[in-house]
Amino acid sequence: MENVIELKHPLIQHKISKLRDKHTGTNEFRKLVEEIAMLMGFEALSDLPLEDIEVETPIETCKTPVIAGKTLAVVPILRAGLGMVNGILALVPSAKVGHIGLYRDEETHEPHEYYCKLPDPINERLIVVTDPMLATGGSAIAALDFIKQHGGKHIKLMSIIAAPEGVKRVHEAHPDVQIYIGHVDRELNKDAYICPGLGDAGDRIFGTK
Repeated sequence: MENVIELKHPLIQHKISKLRDKHTGTNEFRKLVEEIAMLMGFEALSDLPLEDIEVETPIETCKTPVIAGKTLAVVPILRAGLGMVNGILALVPSAKVGHIGLYRDEETHEPHEYYCKLPDPINERLIVVTDPMLATGGSAIAALDFIKQHGGKHIKLMSIIAAPEGVKRVHEAHPDVQIYIGHVDRELNKDAYICPGLGDAGDRIFGTK
């Protein structure tokens, strides 16, 4: 599928395997999520626009490239998406951070919004939406809908693992959004959990049950 990019870098795959292990504790899990987000961000931001500025080196004055345009916006889907933010901020410390809060109905599995705050002007920024798990795709679609309703145009979605059903659904709903995935897993089970997956990312990042 066009605009769906599965990142097969050995370091990303190695760290995802450690995430899957049920014996990986909260502290290590949190660090791994940050590290994976940084590695994924390195790939996802490879097309950032550049412009030349004049810099005086110890030797001479030269023209040299810097990132052009408005600062990047990172928008985590609460709460698990928060775990990926610092990995991207390590690459682009000047990035602005917005937040989208969604909760999933336990019976219908459909998302409902409870919070949305985006950096202004959102229409002039490249927006990276983060959520470690892309399962049914409902939350991602809702988040992308909200961002577009607020004027967002240039959007990338980053998820560490995904179910093929969710990838297909998001891609069909938002074909213009580039989707970056660390690993596409086998399937969703009857409870809409990714298999083999890694459990509940939010609970494992924040140490809750």
